[in-house]
Amino acid sequence: MPVMQRIVKPTTHRGKRAILDREPKLIENTKNTLFIKGRKTSAILINCMKDLYDLKKPQGKMLNKSNDILPFEDITPIEEFSRKNDASMFIFASHNKKRPNNLILGRMYDGHILDMIELGIEHYKPMKDFKTQKVTLGIKPCLLFAGELFEHNHEYSRTKNLLVDMFQREKVEAVRLQGLEHVLMFTAAEDKIYFRSYRIQLKKSGSRTPRIELEEIGPSIDFKLRRTKISSDDLFKLARKKPKELKVKKVKNISKDSFGTQHGRIHIPKQNIGRLQTRKMKGLKKTATEKREQRKRKSEGSAAEIPDGNVKKMKT
Repeated sequence: MPVMQRIVKPTTHRGKRAILDREPKLIENTKNTLFIKGRKTSAILINCMKDLYDLKKPQGKMLNKSNDILPFEDITPIEEFSRKNDASMFIFASHNKKRPNNLILGRMYDGHILDMIELGIEHYKPMKDFKTQKVTLGIKPCLLFAGELFEHNHEYSRTKNLLVDMFQREKVEAVRLQGLEHVLMFTAAEDKIYFRSYRIQLKKSGSRTPRIELEEIGPSIDFKLRRTKISSDDLFKLARKKPKELKVKKVKNISKDSFGTQHGRIHIPKQNIGRLQTRKMKGLKKTATEKREQRKRKSEGSAAEIPDGNVKKMKT
């Protein structure tokens, strides 16, 4: 006899929230980043993680305890941390003789690892060494990418997508000019990625458009790309797939230009202009003399079309 499974409904607020968090959402929350320390770290790694954590606030969480984890050998512990802390991005720091000052950046999809890159710190200048004014906490940065490798190399192209996913913060429809205060720039050259942070200064230029100057505020990091673990194209396409409810239905024959003006196209069948009824005006009417001449021309034309041999003589 089959055993019927009884459905137990949650009775507490925490249980209801756990079920809601497991269900797919049409509009996802802002992605949080988890900062994890490995079994052994260095002073450079700790300061670098603090600077990156300051750039990610408030969408970031720092774990203070050290963890004996090797992400490229076993990613299960990090996936568990990600589920517990509701963070789809992570930065893992580790230091050893073979790979000193090592940072691993990764992201999750459906609770499992999607992409992961390993970066080695070759040169680092902390944010505190730049004696300049810093940007507002939590402000959305402007991301700049320079280098042909980001466009023509598959690994660097996926690395660019991962960096955008990690530092872009929430999506907005429009940004005012005064809201552009922070610039994060990534430059790719050979097997290195140069990370720089600038503050935008708007100066007077004598016109409505201000003159823009960049002031480096740190941190300044030279990364070396070491190992990568990139998902397949099919899985990456599935992770980027939008639900049907969010897709904008395309309306035929309607388009918008660069200024946002809406244009429509109307299809009209071919018209016979000769039969088009126009407005009858008194000035366009023919006079009696013109009508007599028109009838005379028609009668002469019809008589000229009949040959003489075909005219039959009537008997009297």
